[in-house]
Amino acid sequence: MPEKKKKICEDVLLEAGCSAKIIAHCRAVRDCACEYAAHNPDIDFSLVERGAMLHDIGRSRTHDIRHAQCGADLVRERGLGEEIARIVECHTGAGLTADECTLLGLSPRDCIPHTTEEKIVTHADNLIAGKKRVTIHESIVSAIHLPRKARKRMERLSSEIELLCDNQ
Repeated sequence: MPEKKKKICEDVLLEAGCSAKIIAHCRAVRDCACEYAAHNPDIDFSLVERGAMLHDIGRSRTHDIRHAQCGADLVRERGLGEEIARIVECHTGAGLTADECTLLGLSPRDCIPHTTEEKIVTHADNLIAGKKRVTIHESIVSAIHLPRKARKRMERLSSEIELLCDNQ
């Protein structure tokens, strides 16, 4: 991503009220996601980059599980595109079904990643704790607050992206 576009995404995060710590995490997720995206020419690299940078914009409002839906709403309000809003909305664990959202006190939306770009950003976020790279197994253990089925999806998503992007 050209420096100007990187700056625009960071400016959006700052304007939304994200802390330096959140922005550093978003950069680390972006770098990880771009490593995967670079291994598959069919992936919209720029979308992965922008979506990864903005995936935690909702943390400007809340740090609980609502941050993904809140962030997607912020992206929509700012007119940044439905593709990015979907990346933001679907990045929790390996996504959540509408029923799982309801059980967790969220709006009953389909928050399962469907596109390759959504899946890559979701997987990259699972591999970054703060700014540190972790294994998928460490990430699944730390996601104990998610339903068991959602944690199982994290493992399947990891395998899918590792194979798709040949990044093993």
